[in-house]
Amino acid sequence: MKRALTPGTFDPITLGHLDVITRASQLVDEVVVAVAASKKKNPLFDIDERVALVERAVAHLPNVRVVAFDSLLVDFAREVEATVVIKGLRAITDFEYEFQMTAMNYQLDEELETVFIMSSPEYMYLSSSIVREIASLKGDYARFVPTCVAEALAERFGG
Repeated sequence: MKRALTPGTFDPITLGHLDVITRASQLVDEVVVAVAASKKKNPLFDIDERVALVERAVAHLPNVRVVAFDSLLVDFAREVEATVVIKGLRAITDFEYEFQMTAMNYQLDEELETVFIMSSPEYMYLSSSIVREIASLKGDYARFVPTCVAEALAERFGG
């Protein structure tokens, strides 16, 4: 069985994330969406909320499961027996950061491969931080996130 890990903070999950996860699910037998605790980023939603939102967003994908983690990615990949990491790329700035992470992960585990999926053009500009900012300023964010996330953001920001 070919198992892939798709890690991220997902604070919150966007339609861009969902697009990458969906496309990844077509390439491997199972995708483990790894929701990083990322305490340093001071997330809007706590880890349990983010896991629940991702689970609701991917419920239609039978070969995708969602798990929280708070360790080195290579250690978590071993733990869940993933042989590949699948990451989405939006722009050159994503590539520079992801290239650095991939090189370091390779130093830590030469057997863990990383595959990049380019964002679909309609999502190349989209990020969780942009969605959070739009929501905090009472803008129209609903078209950028799954319905469950739009509801959670409305509740969080009183929209």
